[in-house]
Amino acid sequence: MRLSETHEEIRRTARRFAEDVVRPRAEALDRDEAFPADIYAEMAKLGLFGITAPAELGGTGLDPLAYALVMEELSRGYASVADQCGLYELISTLLSVHGTPDQQARWLGPLLRAEIRPAYCITEAEAGSDVSGIKTTAERTATGWRLNGAKLWIHNAPVADVGFVLARTDKAAGKRGMSIFIVPFDSPSVTRGPKEHKMGQRASQVGALQFDNVDLPADSLLGAEGRGFHIMMSALDKGRVGIAALAVGIAQASLEAALDYAKTRRQFGQAVADFQGLQWMLADMAKEITAARLMVHHAAEALETGQNATILCSMAKCFASDMAVTQTANAVQIFGGSGYIRGFEVERLYRDAKITQIYEGTNQIQRTIIARELLAHGVPV
Repeated sequence: MRLSETHEEIRRTARRFAEDVVRPRAEALDRDEAFPADIYAEMAKLGLFGITAPAELGGTGLDPLAYALVMEELSRGYASVADQCGLYELISTLLSVHGTPDQQARWLGPLLRAEIRPAYCITEAEAGSDVSGIKTTAERTATGWRLNGAKLWIHNAPVADVGFVLARTDKAAGKRGMSIFIVPFDSPSVTRGPKEHKMGQRASQVGALQFDNVDLPADSLLGAEGRGFHIMMSALDKGRVGIAALAVGIAQASLEAALDYAKTRRQFGQAVADFQGLQWMLADMAKEITAARLMVHHAAEALETGQNATILCSMAKCFASDMAVTQTANAVQIFGGSGYIRGFEVERLYRDAKITQIYEGTNQIQRTIIARELLAHGVPV
């Protein structure tokens, strides 16, 4: 696929930043589970948050393909940093499409400048893949709303300043009875759980949230009452393109590391790259990564042109994340015993890849979506 000069420039910008700023710190960030606020401040200055948000609202004003390119390049440096970019993209999409002018003025500008840290709050103990199972509620009061409930596995929960919380506002209306609320976390009625210690992407802060009679003003409602489920789901197609691109970036980094190692590591008197079996592993890595990248770009273009892109986004996310887990495992195999040791990049990449099969909708759910779209609309072309 031939990229425009604008796309090439945004890719070069993201690649330079990943190589110069992100990658040198990836090992330490993974080891210490640190939140790199300074990196995010620099990303905001470069316009790497809110890639598709309108320029007049403070965003970069580009398209989903530009977003996918940024996500891949950042992930080559470190997937946790790309994951933060993806979170900001989802929240800025919600605000720019569904926010009132007052909400946009209060939250969107500071968010895109990395002055505030957001959280995207959907998941609960009984509502993971099945979002319809949420128990968090918001009831009307004389002055606005009262929020009660709990969320878990929420990205940025330990450090966030504000949450975009999906809650049930009509218990009898099913998916049509959910709404989104903008919830500042400085309220004493909001309690954070401890930071979870994860297998991979360890610098992405994840934790639980508890809401106990949180009083919210009327203007905390984002979008129309009762449309929260549909608003949240509408952002997930783009989110899945982002995760697919992130998975491609992880796999690309593992291929580059494996290539370098195969050329220098010697066994039986020659470089291991000279052995046909290993050459075939490298060839499979390259072709699978290329196929996944093309799927991501195709889905991103479908989003931009207004097509029904759901099936393409789910295909890209499912294929790319499965590919990333398989190919980072192959990179570990090429490194041999060294690949199993902390401090070698491929060991971290293998751990970082696994969550891409789970978040933004598990790959089992992606297959269900693909089948549903096939049965309803036929084979995409």
